[in-house]
Amino acid sequence: MAMFFDPFRELDRMSTMSDGRRGPRFVPMDLYREGDHYILNADVPGVDPGSIDIDVDGSVLTIRAVRTLSTAENAEWLTQERPSGSFVRQLSLGDGIDADSISASYHNGVLSVMIPVSQRMKPRKVEITAGAPETIAVTTGKSTAKK
Repeated sequence: MAMFFDPFRELDRMSTMSDGRRGPRFVPMDLYREGDHYILNADVPGVDPGSIDIDVDGSVLTIRAVRTLSTAENAEWLTQERPSGSFVRQLSLGDGIDADSISASYHNGVLSVMIPVSQRMKPRKVEITAGAPETIAVTTGKSTAKK
């Protein structure tokens, strides 16, 4: 099998894949609101669901995951483009989130996190009553006046 090697293309590929740091890599995500909750979808393909950790500390949601690649002991790598190691993403939740009701699921390499809006932040209707406004009785000393 003939392979073509272009060193400049390889440098381009490596510079787009590497963020120049060792340690946790970035988890790409989408976030949108649907009705009374937010949906966060994070790409974590090839990650064992048991290695995913989601926690809420104050107003910060943190997603951590670990991807390990299994290889034969005597493997001779020709190319290795799939990243492995730790992945992390943090998101500031802000006010109005029901942190106790956050739930998550994992399917086909996508982690979906449902973040509900708290009851006090949901839009609500204010009931309007018909009729004369209520009068308030104010007591001042011996006489009673109505306002």
